[in-house]
Amino acid sequence: MSWDRNSSEKIPGRVTLKAVAERVGLTPGTVSAVLNESAASSSIPEHTKKRILAAACEMNYRPNYFARTLRKQKTHTIGVIAEEIGDAYGSMIISGVERYLRTHNYFFLTVIHRHDPKLIEQYSAMLLDRGVEGIIAVDTSLPYSPPVPAVAVAGHKKLAGVTNLNIDQLHAARIALRHLTELGHRKIAFIRGQTFSSDAKERWETIQSTCEEMGISITAARTVEMDRDDASPQMGYDFAKQLLAQTSNFTALFAYNDVAAIGAIRALQEAGLRVPDDVSVMGFDDIREAGFYTPSLTTVRQPLGQMGEIAAQTLLDQIESNAEFQPQILVEPLLVVRESTGKVKSASSKRPSAPAALSKNSQE
Repeated sequence: MSWDRNSSEKIPGRVTLKAVAERVGLTPGTVSAVLNESAASSSIPEHTKKRILAAACEMNYRPNYFARTLRKQKTHTIGVIAEEIGDAYGSMIISGVERYLRTHNYFFLTVIHRHDPKLIEQYSAMLLDRGVEGIIAVDTSLPYSPPVPAVAVAGHKKLAGVTNLNIDQLHAARIALRHLTELGHRKIAFIRGQTFSSDAKERWETIQSTCEEMGISITAARTVEMDRDDASPQMGYDFAKQLLAQTSNFTALFAYNDVAAIGAIRALQEAGLRVPDDVSVMGFDDIREAGFYTPSLTTVRQPLGQMGEIAAQTLLDQIESNAEFQPQILVEPLLVVRESTGKVKSASSKRPSAPAALSKNSQE
């Protein structure tokens, strides 16, 4: 089932006024007059009113929060659906959304789902009930096409009426891996993103295809996949330790995002490895903090604030002027080189050994 704009069943579990009218065999206008207690309902026979009210109760009909006013006036309200309110990625995008909406006299309601599909559906319905004129989804896979214009930041599912706003993942993989190979790195380890993160699948696929193009071997021992919902560097720290338990035979580490990369640097340092002298570390996103850690982080920059502004502009263009629908918008990433990457040490230079407990499986 989908939120098709021409469908009478727009939201799973939600009954429309049209559906109630079909049940009782009357016009939507008659049913609306009774359910909204308008002046026109005074001419409707009492037994007809009771039949309409009984059907509405039986079908669990809920009137839209702004149903009485939306025909005549706008709400100037946007719904924002996000995974978490305070994570470095989402907060920068939402900040960009807010900047654009504020200058165009719109405000927004935000709901947080923490990757719970039931909450995504429930909160989407609540936003629509409150009269939002459009929806922006951040790192969220929308299950249906909403009945209002929508933009999905990091959206990869093709849905009618939903614009997917994405970073060019293939270009991002190429500029990151080209930088590492130009520094002499061939043994590259990877921390993959969680399966529920919107960009994870496509980013990993583009990394794999780029490695194949460049002749870089991806091994199981040099790869770990994050599997928890944690927006702190603790995630990268834990999975870098898991990686080191599998092998220490790598000269560079490419992490799914900056937060994971920052945690990984701490784990590498605790293992006696210097960054970037022994292991170069590459992040992804260029969050605000990336340039202020020691060492500062080399990363692939997503212009997150700008992406938020683009999402808001795209949405308002459709709401205000019925602009031509764009199924996808690609934003070009930029490589930001800082202190966490460096040239591979020469064979004559001795790299400190990882602790015995971490190096016993390091032959991969």
